[in-house]
Amino acid sequence: MTKTRTDLSPAPGPSSNCGPRRGDAKPSLVVLHYTAMPGLAEARARLCDPASEVSAHYLIAENGRAEALVPEELRAWHAGAGGWGGIDDVNSHSIGIELCNPGDSPFPEPQIAALERLLAEVMARWSIRPERVIGHSDMAPERKRDPGPFFDWRRLAALGLSVWPEDGGEAKTPFATSVRAFGYPDAPKAALLDAFRLRFRPWAKGPEDATDRSLAANLARRFGGNA
Repeated sequence: MTKTRTDLSPAPGPSSNCGPRRGDAKPSLVVLHYTAMPGLAEARARLCDPASEVSAHYLIAENGRAEALVPEELRAWHAGAGGWGGIDDVNSHSIGIELCNPGDSPFPEPQIAALERLLAEVMARWSIRPERVIGHSDMAPERKRDPGPFFDWRRLAALGLSVWPEDGGEAKTPFATSVRAFGYPDAPKAALLDAFRLRFRPWAKGPEDATDRSLAANLARRFGGNA
């Protein structure tokens, strides 16, 4: 694979935490993460440390510099246990992108602009559909929260780089049924609600309500069965 962008740089120490994609799988998902570490140097060191057994294909700094850590053709170790759209081995089917962010603050404009450029290229290269750009919290709702409540999913959707639900009125389908049809894995209902709200209603509180059901049903109707 040939990189053409001038703002995409090889990392000082590319990560060896990778291997072949299993079963000749090709990337059909993009999983977005935050590093949850104090700074870029610490994040890069962890993602490139063989002892950590974690990595990602790309790391994007707060200033917008994107570093390639693992070739896209290889299986980076970024997703862990979880699933999406019936896929259990998410690592073999995805590209992982880490955003340098401690997890409790907004993402700088240069970083998001760089992510948008990179996403557009990755999605075009592998014919990845917008509904298959997800967060780590989407595929692992019981254990992950990244990219977190400060991440602007609506902005990505406006550019065709992800999706956003429309209010579809009263929903007759149970919430858990709708979100699983959209792609979420089997998980307790409370975990699914937390993950769904983290992405689509990050400041909503309280028990499941009609808005949750309506938005989930809309996503299921438009993108259900997106394996």
